This record gives sequence, C-alpha cells and structure tokens, in this order.
Amino acid sequence: MIKSTDELTSQELLTILQARTAVFVVEQKCPYQEVDEEDRQALHVCLEEEGELRAYARILEDGEIIHFGRVLVVKKYRGQQLGRKIVAATLNEIDKRYPDRTIVISAQAHLVDFYRSFGFEQNSEIYLEDEIPHIEMILENDQNR
Repeated sequence: MIKSTDELTSQELLTILQARTAVFVVEQKCPYQEVDEEDRQALHVCLEEEGELRAYARILEDGEIIHFGRVLVVKKYRGQQLGRKIVAATLNEIDKRYPDRTIVISAQAHLVDFYRSFGFEQNSEIYLEDEIPHIEMILENDQNR
C-alpha cells in the first residue's frame, strides 16, 4: 500500500504511528518528536500481509531532492528480508513518481553497507541525530535502479 497522509484511513494512520513510535521512541530509547510536520505531506509505503503492517517507510519531496526515512520492520517480522523489500518498494515508487530526482537519506551509521547495496554513497561524516550516529547518503538520479 502506498498512500498520502490524506488518503490514509484513521486506522491505517494509527497503525503506522504506533509502529513508528514502538521502533524509534521505545526500542531505540529516543525521546523526540516522532510525528512531525513532514507527515502532513508524506507518502507512506507499507508492506502488509494478512492485514498486518510488517514494514514501513515514508517519502518526502523537497524541491528537486527526494528523501525517505522512518524505515522500519515491525519487530516480530524481522529476519525475513523485509528491510530490503521495503527499501526496494520505496525506491520503485520514487522512480515512478519522481523520475530523475536525486535521493538523499539520513541513514543510521550501522546501516551504511545496507544502503550501499542499493547504490547509495556516503555524503557526510558521522553526525548525531537524536543521539544516534547517522550518515547522509545520496543516490544520484543518473544511476540505474
């Protein structure tokens, strides 16, 4: 399922926000404003099976740059390659909606090799975002995905 915030039902939105809070606030012990203004204009990419959310990412348009983030796999579904599937689905949707646009992400530092496997390149030194080490990564619009 891929929907804008306005297209989500209230139940779908609550499911997404519950999963994001479980991962990014509770599991990572990171108190921050998880739901933000960006959510108002976001596209939400969801992998669902048997009526349950299994993986999620959000896409944000920022002029000529496209970002995605809040990538997660629900804890009980980890270890099934769903991280690869949600990123591939997200990149596929970006290619459809925003062809030839550069993608910039803020990746948790321990996931650099994972994102490199999709063609991303490191674009910064390590920096702290909400006390978690991150690296900006970029995928230029001329790469074949």
